[in-house]
This record gives sequence, C-alpha cells and structure tokens, in this order.
Amino acid sequence: MRGLTQLMLLLLGACLALWLIIGFWPLGTASRVTFSIMVLIVCGAAGYFQWRRESKNKTAHAHIADAHLPPEDFQGAVVLVCGDCTPLFSPDLPFRETRQGWYLPVRLPEQLPLLAQHLSAERPALIAQISVLLAVVPERHQDRDDFVQKLRAWHRAIVQCKSWLAGIPPVWMSTWLSPPVISGAQAERWYTVTPGQQGIQVREAGAGVMPFTEWSSDSTAGDSTLRLSSVFWMESLLAWCEAQVHSVTGQRQGDLPALTFCAWGSCFTPVTGCEDNLWQSHLAGITTLRPATTQAQECLPLPDVLLPFLPRRRGVSSLMRSWQLAGLLCGVFLLLAMLASYINNQRLIQSVGDHLALYGRLTGTPPAPKLQAQQQLRDDARLLDGWLRSGAPMRLSLGLYQGMRLIAPLQSAINSWSPPPPPPPVIKKIVQGPKTIRLDSLSLFDTGKYELKTGSTKVLINALVGIKAKPGWLIVVAGHTDNTGDDKLNQLLSLKRAESVRGWMRDTGDVPESCFAVQGYGATRPLASNDTPEGRATNRRVEISLVPQADACQVPGLSEASQDDSDVLPQEMEK
Repeated sequence: MRGLTQLMLLLLGACLALWLIIGFWPLGTASRVTFSIMVLIVCGAAGYFQWRRESKNKTAHAHIADAHLPPEDFQGAVVLVCGDCTPLFSPDLPFRETRQGWYLPVRLPEQLPLLAQHLSAERPALIAQISVLLAVVPERHQDRDDFVQKLRAWHRAIVQCKSWLAGIPPVWMSTWLSPPVISGAQAERWYTVTPGQQGIQVREAGAGVMPFTEWSSDSTAGDSTLRLSSVFWMESLLAWCEAQVHSVTGQRQGDLPALTFCAWGSCFTPVTGCEDNLWQSHLAGITTLRPATTQAQECLPLPDVLLPFLPRRRGVSSLMRSWQLAGLLCGVFLLLAMLASYINNQRLIQSVGDHLALYGRLTGTPPAPKLQAQQQLRDDARLLDGWLRSGAPMRLSLGLYQGMRLIAPLQSAINSWSPPPPPPPVIKKIVQGPKTIRLDSLSLFDTGKYELKTGSTKVLINALVGIKAKPGWLIVVAGHTDNTGDDKLNQLLSLKRAESVRGWMRDTGDVPESCFAVQGYGATRPLASNDTPEGRATNRRVEISLVPQADACQVPGLSEASQDDSDVLPQEMEK
C-alpha cells in the first residue's frame, strides 16, 4: 500500500508538472517538448529508484513481520527494547502487549535503525509514541570491557534512529536484579526515578507510590529485614549503574551526543545469571561476599509503571501524510501557475502597450505605416474581444487576467484616426492608332504606273477617315508589289506609289512633312503566294499605319490641343 501511495504521488507530481509546462509557462513549442521529456525522464528515474529502494527495504526488513507491529491507531506507548531484552521475551513471543504499551525486542544494535525505518514507513502515526528502553541485567555480564562495547554500540544505534523518528527518541533505562532474600510470595515492586518527583519512588501493586526513604523506614511493616537489605541492594545498584552505565552513555563519544535517560526503574526479581558476573564482582568488592545465582521465571516483568512518565506527542498517520504531500504538490503547482499567469499577463500588457506607443508616434504622413499599425491594433482588439466572449485562455486566468482593461484604450486609439481618402484616379488620354489600312494598288493606280487614277479620291477618303495627324505619332505609308518583273523596278514602283499617297494626304489635309514616313518594299514582304493570280493581287497594296514617335508631327507655333484636333482630312471632305 505504501509503494502504491508513493507511485500515485509521483504520478500526481508528473501530471502537475506537465500541466504547468504545457498550459501555463510562457515557453516556445520546442522548449515545451524539451521540458516535458525531461519531466518524464526524471519521474521515470524516480519511480525506478523508488522501486529499487522498496525492494531493498523489503529485503532488509524481511525479519520484521507487519503482524508484530502495533496497529496504526494504537494509543499506548511503543517501546523498542534494547540491551538485555532476551529475558523479557520468550523465543516464541515476538512482542509483548500490555494495557499501556507495545514492547518490541531488538536483539542486535544494527537492527534498531532498520526497525525505526520500518516503523516510520509503515506506522508514521506512531512515531511520536516510540521510545527506546535500555534493558540492563547485571547478572548476565561477566566482562566489563565487553559490556562497555555493547553499551557504546547501542548508544550509536539509538542516535542513528533520529533520521527516522524525527530526532533522538526518548531513552529510558530499567534494570532487573535478583533480590537479596528470595520469597515465594514476594509481590512485584518497582523502584523508579521519574521526572517531577525527587528521589527514588517505590511502586508496588495495590500499595500506591511511596518515597523510598519512607518505605525503608516504615516500622509498621513486618518485613523490616527485607527492607533493610533492599536499601543496601539499591545503594549498591545505584553505584554500579553510575560506574558501569552512566559513565559510558552519559559522555559524548566523538560525533555521538550524550544520552540522558528520561526515566529509570529497577525491579528486584529472580534473574537467571551466570557465574562470576559483574554484579557478583561488585558486591564482592564491597562485602567480600558473593551472592548465589538464581533461577528466573520465564519472562521478566515489564516496566509498565514508567510508561505514563514518557514524553509523548500526537503523530501523523500515513494517510494524513499522503494527503499533506498531495496538498503540498498542489500548493506548489498553484503558486507556480499563478506566477506564470502573472508573467503572461504582463507580457500581454507590454505587447499591447508597445503597439499603442508605436501607433501614437506615427503622424500618418505617409499613411501606410500608421494604417499598418492600426491594423495591428484591430487584431489585438479582435483577440481580446474573443477572449471576453468565450473566456480567457488558461495561461492568463487564475484571477489575474488583465485583458478587459485593455479593450477601451485600443478602441479609443483605433477611432482617433482614419486614413485619408485615396486620390482620384489619373485618367490619361491614350491615343491609340487604328489598325493598318491596306489599299489595293489596282484601285489607285494603273498597271505599272504610280500616278493616282482619277477615281481614286473617293477610295482614299473612305479608307483614311480614321487616320489623324497627332503629335507623337508618325504616319507610315508603305508600298508593296508582287514578284512579276525586275526586283529593282518593283521596289522603285512601290516607293513611288507610297509617295503619291503621301502627297495626296499631305496636300489635302495640310499636314506637315514631319508627320509622314514613306517606305517601298517591292516584293520582299508578300502576304500571300505569288504563284496564283489571287495571291499576286493581294500582294499589290499600299499600307498606311500610325507608329508612336516622340518627335513626330510637331508643328512650330501650334498648341498641342490644336494639333490634337487637326485631321488629315478636312471636315468638308469627311462629309
């Protein structure tokens, strides 16, 4: 379940990151694609390493069964029992549960950080309820150096738990010692040192709490001998703990801070010890007597009397932690999205402002640049109007959209200037000459002659009524013959016939000589084949056409308008 929750959080983070890149941040298409691929790669790598870490954790925590852990809604204290925990648990009992606590044995120092890590992952709501109990049974140790090395190993393991338990957990200590006098009906009695109370307190089931000094001097009790021996036993135990335990754990060791026990308790109960143990050596040095070893009960009593004095605070459940992480991701996304929306809106304001500034600087002379700037403003206004009707895009939203306040300045600027009307079109008088006029030579001249026949005047008037002398136009008169006869004679004949037509047009219309050009081509430009009578008749012709020429037909002293209105043929002849 925990791995699935982390996977869902990873997917949530990836989706929010992609949404932020694609929908909000002002990036180009290439940048969006690049960042999106980077997000997918990073999330994929994070998922892979998370899977690897989960696999390693499962291997490392294989010896820890979830059924041995307290439920997440457990309200009591969760105690990790270190040190001499073996006498407190039977081999087939992986944990002990009481009305006030849940005791988990930690048999080796290197297992303590692993168990703390596992608890923080699987039972995060119980982190604030976790404490570490250093269990000490003096009668189970023979060599002092070995005992000191074990204490230092536990010291280091306890400090290493701070990474998983939100700091060094509360550490308390409890000792179990065989009583000076063994009685079959002896009640369970605890000697404790707790915060808020001075001195040693005696806690006995059904008898309440009493200061150790009062309890030892109570003369009304019938077991005065037992109490006096307990006083000696307690004084000796305190001296032993100070010399063997506090002198090791209470000192700073390199990077390890000193450990301060928040509570201490001791119970005089039969304990299975070994020969020549540290407790026997300690008593032998004081009294020269060596107490005999005893046989203990199956499991030593648990120090439940100290649990109410342990510091506690409320924890956070795994579900609540997941919701907190999801809320944190959504909060970061919303913050970055609002920042991106603010940047996009500022860019929109800057862009429209630049367009308005450029439009205001242009004077309208010439009108083309200002007309182009006005068209840009119209495009901006059309875009903002569309967003006003259908809603602003997501990248400009989140309550930061500034486009509505830009519409009024845009409309005011657009309406403040209109382009001048276009100038009227320049109509140029284009004089275009008529098509080339072809006259049959036989209708104008006799065969082999170049003088105009008597009846040719009517033919010329009807054919040349559209030919007018205009400044800049040249009247070209060209004569042509068939291929009958000598070529030189034909060329000369064609030239003479063209000159005759030119002379008639000049003399009849009083047109200056500069308006004419005369050419004789003979038989060099036939229109049809000279092999037939019809073809030869077609080739015998005089062609008259207008050709544009700048300096042609200019009469000195005559205005252009007068010259434009002059005709080759007089009005009387046209009639």
